[in-house]
Amino acid sequence: MTPTIRPLPLTVLLLTWNEAANLERTLSRLRWAPEILVIDSGSTDGTLDVLASLPRVRVLHRRFDSFAAQCNFGLDQIATEWVLSLDADYGVPAELATALPSLLSRADHDHLAGYSLPFRYCIDGVPLRGSLLPPRTCLYRTRCGRYRDEGHGHRVMIEGTVAPLDLPILHDDRKPLERWLASQQRYLRIEAVNLLNTPSRSLSWVDRLRKHTPLAPLAALVFCLLLRGGLLDGRAGLVYAMQRSYAELLLQLMLHDERGQRSARQGQRIATKAPLDPPS
Repeated sequence: MTPTIRPLPLTVLLLTWNEAANLERTLSRLRWAPEILVIDSGSTDGTLDVLASLPRVRVLHRRFDSFAAQCNFGLDQIATEWVLSLDADYGVPAELATALPSLLSRADHDHLAGYSLPFRYCIDGVPLRGSLLPPRTCLYRTRCGRYRDEGHGHRVMIEGTVAPLDLPILHDDRKPLERWLASQQRYLRIEAVNLLNTPSRSLSWVDRLRKHTPLAPLAALVFCLLLRGGLLDGRAGLVYAMQRSYAELLLQLMLHDERGQRSARQGQRIATKAPLDPPS
């Protein structure tokens, strides 16, 4: 008698907005997933045509207001016990997909609420030895997770114990450079405001470095090439190091600009409140 194979009690959650350049590659690594829920923010580039070709994909449309709100909306639509939350430029390696049944069983045995996974950043499909991306909690019990906005991004808050894994998620974004540059300008403006609005004592040492010294671009270059092995990755490692150094340089310029704007506004308020000179 052939044993019954139970489907994974898991839904993949994806956010999309004009991700045609990445989506087919991302979905090709999710053939094992029993259900994929996509929250689309108004794509116009063929993303919806790609999604419509797959019967296991459920697409919901929601106007974008923040990453956290999009994710929380998605969580509210999921009935399975577990969720694997991904961006449309993430790839799930075969080793991770194969390990999922045992990971969910381990979580039940050890009373875990989720797992955090490291990233392997890719340049033109080439995985790098290291990157600046921290691990992300992607796999967790649906009822235990809730997102909040943080700077230009978002972070999931998990109620319960999260265990680290060695199995990585791939970050493989192949959208045009112009899209990346436009995104960096938008994201880093938000990041600059967030850094200036957050007391330094509440920031990580990395964010304190970014906020208070102009050395972050140089530090990013050295860290990526030397400490993360970028020199051994050849051209791909050099491209990634230049990307991160450029982003940190742009952040420094935006911090300078934001400080100048705030100083000017403060000067205007002081001038407005200043008493008039008494008549001579």
